[in-house]
Amino acid sequence: MKTNKSYAKRLKVTRNGKILVRRTGQNHFNAKESGRSQIKKGTMTPFHMTNKEKSRFLSGLN
Repeated sequence: MKTNKSYAKRLKVTRNGKILVRRTGQNHFNAKESGRSQIKKGTMTPFHMTNKEKSRFLSGLN
């Protein structure tokens, strides 16, 4: 089975197998946000997937 490339580009798989994604709502209108929230938007958050979803979308990355 092939990896879904459009989906995989949005995710980052760490060494230990954790899946991280970008936070939502950070593309524009950030100038009026507080500094703390701007920094927080730059971090990645954990993303939970079932093993079935992992095998379907990320077969070549595991």
